[in-house]
Amino acid sequence: MDQLNNTYSELLKENEELKIQLEEANDTIDAIRTGQVDALIVNDGDGHQLYTLKTADQTYRVFIEKMNEGAVTINYEGLILYSNSRFASMVGMPLERTIGLLFETFIADESRDIFEDVITNAWEEDCKEELLLKNNGGHDVPCLLSCNTLELDEGVALSLILTDLSILKEAENQLKIKNLQLAAARLATEKLNNDLEDTVKERTNELFLSREHFKYLANNIPQMTWTNLPDGEVDYYNQQWYDYTGLDQQDTKKWGWRKVLHPDDLQATMDRFAESLKTGEIFEVENRYKRGYDGAYRWHLNRAIPLRDEKNEVVFWVGTATDIEDQKKEMERKDEFIGIASHELKTPLTSLKGYLQLISSYKRDELPPAVKQYIEKANTSLNKLQRLINDLLDVSKIQAGKLEYAFIRFNITFLIKACIENAEHIHPDNNFIIRDGKDYTVNGNPERLEQVVMNLINNAVKYSPQNKDVIIHISDHNDSVRVSVTDFGIGLSAEQQERIFERFYRVEDKKYTTSGLGMGLYISAEIITYHNGSIDVESEAGKGSTFYFELPLIRD
Repeated sequence: MDQLNNTYSELLKENEELKIQLEEANDTIDAIRTGQVDALIVNDGDGHQLYTLKTADQTYRVFIEKMNEGAVTINYEGLILYSNSRFASMVGMPLERTIGLLFETFIADESRDIFEDVITNAWEEDCKEELLLKNNGGHDVPCLLSCNTLELDEGVALSLILTDLSILKEAENQLKIKNLQLAAARLATEKLNNDLEDTVKERTNELFLSREHFKYLANNIPQMTWTNLPDGEVDYYNQQWYDYTGLDQQDTKKWGWRKVLHPDDLQATMDRFAESLKTGEIFEVENRYKRGYDGAYRWHLNRAIPLRDEKNEVVFWVGTATDIEDQKKEMERKDEFIGIASHELKTPLTSLKGYLQLISSYKRDELPPAVKQYIEKANTSLNKLQRLINDLLDVSKIQAGKLEYAFIRFNITFLIKACIENAEHIHPDNNFIIRDGKDYTVNGNPERLEQVVMNLINNAVKYSPQNKDVIIHISDHNDSVRVSVTDFGIGLSAEQQERIFERFYRVEDKKYTTSGLGMGLYISAEIITYHNGSIDVESEAGKGSTFYFELPLIRD
């Protein structure tokens, strides 16, 4: 019994000693791992073996643990005696599991040969090489392996420093891609430059041929021709210009053309030219140019159109000046003849009307109904003839600058209503509708403005054979009074609208013809212009027209 008690006591004592040893061993291992003790304990298969560093520095050990590079110490057999946490992170394993493993198990297959050569040489001299580390995460880690020998108490070991090159390799890869892209871009740029050079050469040659062709054409037409820049500066004249003016290029460059213009035409030409440059509208004006060899001024019709680029911006203008002196003189002779003929016709016409009135008022014998009917038709024809003669006289006066009349202040609304009453008697089949009808006061000549209104109403009736409605609208429009006459007849095309106010122009319609000399609207336009007003038309072929004029409004 005593013997059993002694044995139990010994076992308890031995157990306590083993506990103390175990605690000391755990403390030692923990101290080694945290760098508090300069030693390594490795299980090499035959048991645990303790390795201690010569002249080891604890601060250095802590620094290695915290560094960004992986740090590993291996023995001659390749067993890992030590590794820091960075290396464990690089291979994707817990730190405690890396100790005691063969280092080569972490080398990627494609780097095996490189690793064997490096390790063989590393025991003799320091060396470096790039290789791939395996990672449990499934992707290899490119590293720079640096090898240095390290003396331990138990013998020489090998210190391995592994620098992660992932970011560097990615940067190199991106750099290669950028270099390839840059090379491709350089090749594309060179190709574009070559194509551009070819295009420039081709376009330059085309431009040269086009310019020479333009010069050839310009120098072989009878008109004087020029081109000017968007700011109005003239940069080219054809040969006809120099032949006519007798000036050279130096004399008429830029704005030198003004010196050959008639002084009376200069301001009107400059104003119209400036307006066209500002708005981009076609430039058209009649003026007189001085001829070089005799100093005579001859009338020319100037017309210039803008040439635009793909952005609709004016690049330059091309203009021509056509000699119309002979046409002007011919027109003057025609106007003179019209004036003389109209006066000559008025006398027998007045006499004829007088005789018809005498016949109508003859009381001695009752005139047969047929004779009365003939007299009425004759009077109707005489009235038409008288209106035509009056129009011809007006045209001749306009051309001579003698169409003058006195102005008074009057209510134009009353005038319009009187015209509508007159039209209702003349055209009983039509329906005349007045809109607005407010009182508007203007300064002008009532007789001439009545002539304009009646002309617009008569035209509306004449060119609306089917729809009998005519709308007369009076309205206040931007400090002016606007009088418009709308019909629902044959209408006007865009080309007809541009020419409708020209002298002797008549609307030609294949389905509908009417009488007249084409002077009514021309005279109306001149009358409205004399009143400092404006006249225009809005129309669409087949859907009717709206003719309107505007006069300065006098507000009470």
